[in-house]
Amino acid sequence: MAGHNESSASGKNLGEASNDVPTRNAESLQSNMKIVYYSRTFMSIISGVIAGILGFTGLSGFILYFLIMAITSVGLIAKAGFQVHSYFDSWNQIILDGFLGGLLSFVLFWTFSYDIVHIF
Repeated sequence: MAGHNESSASGKNLGEASNDVPTRNAESLQSNMKIVYYSRTFMSIISGVIAGILGFTGLSGFILYFLIMAITSVGLIAKAGFQVHSYFDSWNQIILDGFLGGLLSFVLFWTFSYDIVHIF
């Protein structure tokens, strides 16, 4: 084992280097990403149902989706205490991850709820 027989100067350098490198638990990062993915999917479904019930068509429905996803991103960042790098690798993971998968869920529930309320 290294470190027991080294001089204090080299031990000090090793200590400083270990303080500069942040440590992250891979399981915690995966769990946090699952939470982001599930939150986006859930909000996509809810916003799709809302857009369908309110009768949004065309561009107005997609604007609602982008607005809801922006609010969801801000909410997740606030839940993390505005310290994103403590819980995620980068800002992109919390802002953009699950965006396209959520869009498909949004369109599915948007058309489904629109058809049920306004066509049938």
